[in-house]
Amino acid sequence: MKIAYVYDAVYPWVKGGVEKRIREVSVRLADRGHEVHVYGMRCWDGPAVIERDGVTLHGVCPGEGLYIDGRRTVPQALRFGKAVLRPLLSSGADVVDCQNFPYFSCFATKAASVRRGFPLVVTWHEVWGDYWYDYLGRRGAFGKAVEQLAAGLTDHHIAVSPSTARALAGLGVSGPVPVVPNGIDLARIAAVPPAAEEWDVIFTGRLIREKNVDVLLRALVRVREEVPDLRALIVGDGPERPALERLARDLGLDGAVTFTGFLPDYDSVVAAMKASRVFVLPSTREGFGIAALEAMACGIPVVTTDHPGNAAGDLVVPGVNGYRPGLSAGEIGEGIVKILCNSNIDDRKCVTLAETYDWNRIVEALEQRYSAIV
Repeated sequence: MKIAYVYDAVYPWVKGGVEKRIREVSVRLADRGHEVHVYGMRCWDGPAVIERDGVTLHGVCPGEGLYIDGRRTVPQALRFGKAVLRPLLSSGADVVDCQNFPYFSCFATKAASVRRGFPLVVTWHEVWGDYWYDYLGRRGAFGKAVEQLAAGLTDHHIAVSPSTARALAGLGVSGPVPVVPNGIDLARIAAVPPAAEEWDVIFTGRLIREKNVDVLLRALVRVREEVPDLRALIVGDGPERPALERLARDLGLDGAVTFTGFLPDYDSVVAAMKASRVFVLPSTREGFGIAALEAMACGIPVVTTDHPGNAAGDLVVPGVNGYRPGLSAGEIGEGIVKILCNSNIDDRKCVTLAETYDWNRIVEALEQRYSAIV
């Protein structure tokens, strides 16, 4: 098959979860004999069309920043949506998989699919619903309407998590939506040795409001009552970092909590996870929760929130590979203490559950889905 992916940002020049998913599946699909093309912004120097790891990358417009003041910009999304239309019309693709966000490219891909007759697949990484109002205020009504319209563009949807599949029903998508989750490279994770410095608690991710790292810090005050020599590591950076560092000092945690910023490479993050005892993700907005899955693959139990916007909760079986408490600092602290002080969780069970998300299994599921559609 000739398979095309549409998303504005391209790995490795942008290293988010969606970019990583497209890269991992496209390289493996190419290895399985398919012709794979990725249509995005030209994030690289040189010609607009290049080949990398057996995959053809198309830079349909100049690269530009995706965010202003922490929010995706509408003009950038519109420019990319407009720019991708003509290349898709001449793509000759058998199937095109367009990522749901930032939406306008879905409409351009739909227009090309009508003209050229190829099936359109929309892969949904999140459904925002009423969260649009938190994100944009009253203007969120526009974002919510666009999301609703995008859900009606095709009969071929893929969700990356069960919670996203359930949310699509709220947008009027009928019938069961197949779930093809994100994956991990288990062999690479297994090859990384633990870091020399050990930690009790680790968090990794962007330091933004929705991650609720402030709640984690307050939870650590409770945990410290049971574990006086507690050591916690906060890996990541973002607009909330200065406020979080001040909060840690105000809570008397400055000797117990270390902020590292982003670590230099992926293996450094994995090494830090392997040197930790529990991974905590108190987020209320996760389309999948890849960091939680990576922690499981390291044999680390996960504490994450039981919240409808947090798809990472789908990864956790309480008492088997972690816990899913509520969002309060007390509840999260209790979950952490259970693991640090009273846990009978078998680290091997964490790894066993993670093994079902190996990228090779994910690619087989995608290949079967595309074949059925074509």
